[in-house]
Amino acid sequence: MSTPIRRSLQGIAVRGIWLNFWRLDLFEGEDNQLHFFLGLVLVLLVIDLLLRVIYVRLILRLFELKPPFSAPTLPPDPMAEKIQFPTRDGILLRGSLYRTTAENARGLILFCPEMEGNHWSAKIYCGGLIESGFNVLSFDFRGQGESDFQPHYSPNHWPTMYEVEDVRSAFDFIETRDDLRNLPLGVMGVSRGSTPALIGAAEFSNVGAVCCEGAYSTDSLMLHFMLRWATLYVPKWALNLVPKWHYQVTSVLVRWTSSIIRQRKYAVLERWLPKLKNCPVLLVAGERDSYVHPDVARGIHGRIKSPTANIWHVPRAKHNQARITAGAAEYDRRLTDFFSQITTPITANWLVNALAGTDSAATNKPKNIER
Repeated sequence: MSTPIRRSLQGIAVRGIWLNFWRLDLFEGEDNQLHFFLGLVLVLLVIDLLLRVIYVRLILRLFELKPPFSAPTLPPDPMAEKIQFPTRDGILLRGSLYRTTAENARGLILFCPEMEGNHWSAKIYCGGLIESGFNVLSFDFRGQGESDFQPHYSPNHWPTMYEVEDVRSAFDFIETRDDLRNLPLGVMGVSRGSTPALIGAAEFSNVGAVCCEGAYSTDSLMLHFMLRWATLYVPKWALNLVPKWHYQVTSVLVRWTSSIIRQRKYAVLERWLPKLKNCPVLLVAGERDSYVHPDVARGIHGRIKSPTANIWHVPRAKHNQARITAGAAEYDRRLTDFFSQITTPITANWLVNALAGTDSAATNKPKNIER
């Protein structure tokens, strides 16, 4: 018998044996069927795990790569009061207090600057508020501007719980000042400063309103760029076959991996957003923002789930350039109108007067007492 014929017969015999084995051993009996499907699931899980390890390693490098920022700033203002205060974990922060020329300040706005910005940039965004009768307190986050650096911590564009701790310490500082603690309080954050601003407003009940420009959360922005990068290599129809939660899990794994390597805890904004349902929120989003897509702001707005939360979509505006694009007059008017709704916070003195039934308690009664 020739060699080709022999090989053909051997091949047929092997295939026949394999088919009999498949039919008898895998699908004969419920136990064999169960073992087959469990084995199939296990193989798919192993493949998925291996793919995730590959994806996490690839995305991690992009996640930790700091984009080129060019934050605007201003020279020191000789009319501003220089301030400094310690954080709860011992880092000294520095900033400035801008006072209105009005006889009585309408309120106090705590300003949280963007990455690579400093406290002197507050007037770029809040200049109209100062002219309209508000005091503005601005500070540099740790490791930024004039504030002290924390050993073994190099800040980047992803907000961490260190920046949240800095905002908490700023609230502590305000409470120590007799000239500040009884003023109606609002918060404004820009870009990376938006996350600690929103979390601080969610935690501190005396905050009457919070405005953020270029706001984003770590998970939502990373997910947006993951899908954007993936379309460069994978057809969109193929990406749509994978459920969204699968990508979300991968983004969380990237954040966890980076937090372990960098020894920091990234702030997860989504946990605090529902707590802002009773606090007015204004999100300013540039429609041509290439860093933070407007969909990210819409996602934050949707998680707050409050009629008092609004988005101002600024046509043609790029990242943190709404005031330049919309015009200073329109920008200042919108911010002034928004922060005009903040009311007198509940203080210990107000409660004492309220219990005593004095006139001052009735005069200064806060409208947001239910909070």
